[in-house]
Amino acid sequence: MSFDPRELGDLYPWTPRRLELPGGVGMSYLDEGPRQGGETFLMLHGNPTWSFYYRELVRALSGEHRCVAPDHVGSGLSDKPQDYPYTLGTHVDNVERLVEHLDLRDVTLVVHDWGGAIGMGWATRHPGRVRRLVVLNTSAFRSQRIPMSIDLCRVPGLGALLIRGLNGFARAATIRAVQRKMPAAIKRGYLGPYGSWADRVGNLRFVQDIPMHDRIPSWPVLVEVERRLPDLRGKPMLVCWGGRDFCFDDTFLAGWRERFPEAEVHRFADAGHYVLEDAGPEVLERLRAFLARTGAPAAAPAGGDEA
Repeated sequence: MSFDPRELGDLYPWTPRRLELPGGVGMSYLDEGPRQGGETFLMLHGNPTWSFYYRELVRALSGEHRCVAPDHVGSGLSDKPQDYPYTLGTHVDNVERLVEHLDLRDVTLVVHDWGGAIGMGWATRHPGRVRRLVVLNTSAFRSQRIPMSIDLCRVPGLGALLIRGLNGFARAATIRAVQRKMPAAIKRGYLGPYGSWADRVGNLRFVQDIPMHDRIPSWPVLVEVERRLPDLRGKPMLVCWGGRDFCFDDTFLAGWRERFPEAEVHRFADAGHYVLEDAGPEVLERLRAFLARTGAPAAAPAGGDEA
């Protein structure tokens, strides 16, 4: 891979670690903060982001808490094999292997975009390892809603040209996924790992794997994740939602409210899909308060508001 994260300087000052997965495929991940005495956060990104999306949360929390943020295979600093089963089930398996490798317990799971289905897939397999849930503009249940621009990228041949050839998916996200203009240095951070046709294989495979119908391999996996979501209802949940998301709009927020009526919900009316870019300090403030209120395992989440 030609991209060197050291080019990002203070924007991404950490040295990633590497987990060897079956077949010799490497998964890159951050593991920052103390191993004892604090909370444990597992932060799962989506497409076309990588652990860079969580950089400010890692920076703010890792002084007191353990923060683990992997890059899914095909994303970020992880390997990008050209012939690989880029499916929801495979990504869930990979997270499961990472959690077992690090023996993570009492986890506060933070999910965004594809990280929602992947993270909830892992969590519903191992609810005993989960302490809390933090949801950021994502889904883990079936929906027929998809932006036309993303659906267009699923057209055979055309999708490869747009995503792998022109880098249209990752580039467009740096504009469409935010409401505030993204600074050039941050844009370079998002785009850095996706500099070539080969680097963008995972971006395309994620889009192709969106489970819109039962002919897509990930459909039965998502059905099972959705079926088992009630197993997580006893966990305190914080939802921080960008209200101007072109992809995961308020119908998905309503889906989370329906399935987790006791969740604490904060909707940021002027934030987009990359809610941590548009409302990062506000999300962090809500997260710290949520941690304080749910410090004891039996604590119940509070009510929500709109920012």
